[in-house]
Amino acid sequence: MGDAPDHQRLAAEVLGIRGASPDLARRLVAQALVVEDRREVWRRAGERICASAPTSPGVYVLRDPDGRALYVGKAINLRRRLRAHFAERRWRAIKPEMSRAADAEWIAVGSELEALLREAALIHELQPIVNVQTAPPELSRRSVPRALVRDVIVVVPSVEEDSAELVAARADGGWVMQRTRRDGSDLAVHTARLRRFFLSSLRRGFQDAPLAPIVFSWLASRGAAATRLDPHDEPSTPILRARLRALLADDRLFAERVDQRQTRVLDLKFRPTSTRP
Repeated sequence: MGDAPDHQRLAAEVLGIRGASPDLARRLVAQALVVEDRREVWRRAGERICASAPTSPGVYVLRDPDGRALYVGKAINLRRRLRAHFAERRWRAIKPEMSRAADAEWIAVGSELEALLREAALIHELQPIVNVQTAPPELSRRSVPRALVRDVIVVVPSVEEDSAELVAARADGGWVMQRTRRDGSDLAVHTARLRRFFLSSLRRGFQDAPLAPIVFSWLASRGAAATRLDPHDEPSTPILRARLRALLADDRLFAERVDQRQTRVLDLKFRPTSTRP
């Protein structure tokens, strides 16, 4: 409309706002132009992020232009989930903070339990401004049988095919996740670390956030058939190492639940799920 646009006419015909004063109409039009410019930047950022995202399961962080964490989430298919964040239909109802999304990073995971723990750990560490729940999980708010709230080591798949993740959780809320080779080549070091995690008063070097309730909750539902063992059933580190070595070498691992002590097998096929924000 030239160098001197009719802001009242623009507000009425483009924005659907009639009867605005000249000054208000000018500000409304200026604001609309800023929003539209931001939409284009947001759209281009989404195209760039989604083009490089993998199709594997994982945990992701959306960041603003200054590198500040906006949102942490998890997905079965990272590319598909990120495309949903940047879908055109999202723009009209997008939160102001999410409109500033300019970059993303992700971590590939091998199991649903790993995704749950990594997501919660990142939320606790980064305190993203869009996530609703940023405090550590409380066991009292979860439906978990009392018998499951105990020290445990859960064996789950890893993103590395020749490895497994040993997820250790204590009844007091502490947790640690250790990747180990299935051929047992590094079990001596990793078993000693797990014993220290459960039994030593010197527990430095482990995660601070008390995320064990996530493990217990998962075992009570989706992970009911996961392979696990009680670290206190074994009187020494060598015996615990021998049990873990036998579990990791078992061909049934991750296809069935392996219970060495009772020679009992339950069917299990891991089916990761995504959680919507």
